[in-house]
Amino acid sequence: MSKPTVAAQLANLIEGVLGSPPPVRLRAWDASEAGAVHDPTAPVVIVRRRRALRRLLWSPGELGLARAFVSGDLDFEGDIADGLSRFWKLARSGTGSPSMSRAQKIDALRTALRLRAIGPKPKPPASEAVLSGGLHSRRRDRAAISHHYDLSNEFYGFLLDPQMAYSCGYWTQDAGPDYGLQDAQRDKLDLICRKLGLKPGMRLLDVGCGWASLLVHAAQHYGVHAVGVTLSAQQRDHGIERVRKAGLSDRVEIRLQDYRAIPEQHSPDQAFDAISSIEMGEHVGQDNYPVYAAQLHKLLRPHGRLLIQQMSRGAVGENNAPGGGAFMESYVAPDMYMRPVGETIGFLERAGNEVVDVHSLREHYVWTVRPWLDTLQDNRSEAVRLIGEEQFRIWLLYLAGAALAFEENRMGVHQILMVRPDAQGRSGLPRSRAATLGADPALDRLAADVTPAEADPAREPESAPTR
Repeated sequence: MSKPTVAAQLANLIEGVLGSPPPVRLRAWDASEAGAVHDPTAPVVIVRRRRALRRLLWSPGELGLARAFVSGDLDFEGDIADGLSRFWKLARSGTGSPSMSRAQKIDALRTALRLRAIGPKPKPPASEAVLSGGLHSRRRDRAAISHHYDLSNEFYGFLLDPQMAYSCGYWTQDAGPDYGLQDAQRDKLDLICRKLGLKPGMRLLDVGCGWASLLVHAAQHYGVHAVGVTLSAQQRDHGIERVRKAGLSDRVEIRLQDYRAIPEQHSPDQAFDAISSIEMGEHVGQDNYPVYAAQLHKLLRPHGRLLIQQMSRGAVGENNAPGGGAFMESYVAPDMYMRPVGETIGFLERAGNEVVDVHSLREHYVWTVRPWLDTLQDNRSEAVRLIGEEQFRIWLLYLAGAALAFEENRMGVHQILMVRPDAQGRSGLPRSRAATLGADPALDRLAADVTPAEADPAREPESAPTR
C-alpha cells in the first residue's frame, strides 16, 4: 500500500474537521494534489511550506489561516471570493465544526509529526497590528486609524474612484458602459446632501471626512461651508491639497482632530446646520458610542439634520464577531465594533436625536466592493509596488471576504437620517416624505433620459435630450 501524498493527508485532516471533503483543490509543497481535483472550476489552495501547518497548530482557526496567507505560506489560485464562499457554504450547511475537538487536535498533531511540520511558534507577519494603551483612548484610536488609512494615498487613489470615496456607493442602475463606480459614488454623495437638506450658506460638519469627497462635493454643488475632521494625517494632507486645487479653501476646513475634541458651539446660531459621519461610527467602540452620539447631538443646531452611514453586524446568520473576526481585527481595522442597526439606533435616540429614515444599502456594497477587488486582482504588480506583498495579500482577503459577507447578509450598511428637535419637541421637517428626503439621484437620470415627446405625447420634440 502506497503512502498517502502530502496533499491527501492534508485533505483528510480538513475533512475530519469540516465533516466533508475540501470544496477546493489542495496543492501541497511537494506538488501533490487532492480535494476537488475533478472540478475544473474549483479554486486552488496552495500550501507552499510546512510552516503553514505549524501556524495553524499554534493559532487554530481564522487567525492561523490569516497569518499563513498573509505571510505567503498559504496561497491561492483562481477566484478567492469563490473559494471563501465554498468554505462558508460548507460551514452553514451544519457539517462544519466551529472548533476542533480534542480528538481532532490530536489527529492534527499526528499529521503534523508525519509531515515534519512541528516546531516553534512562527513570528506573526510584520503587517499585523500591535496597539497599546486603553481601548478607544484618543492615542490608541489615532494608532488604529493610522494602521489602515495612512497606508498610502497613492494606493487609495489607485484603488478607489477619482472622488476617493471609500464607502458604500449608491447604485441607481446596473453597471455598464455608461454607469460605473464613479457614478455610483457621485449618486451616494448627492443622496447624502439631499437627505441633509443642504442649501447655500449652510454649515456642514463631516466627522471622519476621509479624503474630502463629501466636503468637496457639498461645497461645489450645494454651496455650503464645511468642516471635516479625521485622525489620519495622510487623509488630512490629501484633503487640504484637494480643497486648494478646487478653489474651495475659503469654504472648506479640514482638521486633524478627534471627534471628542470638536469644540461645542456657544449658541444655537453657531452650531452646525447639518452633520454627516460616513462609515466612521464603526471605529468608535461599544462603550464610547453614547459619547459619540451625544457629541454629534450637541454640535447640531435645533432642526438640524444628522446622517450616519454605518455598517452593521450580528442581527442574523453566523460569524457575527463585532470586530469582524480575527483577521479583520488583526490586520485591517483593529478595535472596530459593529452591532445590529437597531442597537445603534437606540444609542442615537437616547442622545436626543429623532430618527427620520433608515435606508439599507447592503447589496449596494457588494456592487461597490467588487470593482475594488477587480482593480486589485487585475493590477497585482502595481498594487504590490505601492503597498508591498503582505499588504496586497491582506487587501485581497479583506475585499473578497467583505464582498461575500455583504452578499450573504452577514453584514449590512445603513444610512440613518435624524433631526435634532427644538426645546418644544418640534422637528422643523417638511410635511411630506419626498420633501424631507429630497429627490432621489436616480430621478435625475430618468429625467435626463426622457425626451419632451415622451414626457408629453402631444408635444413635438424641440431638440435632442442632453446629459
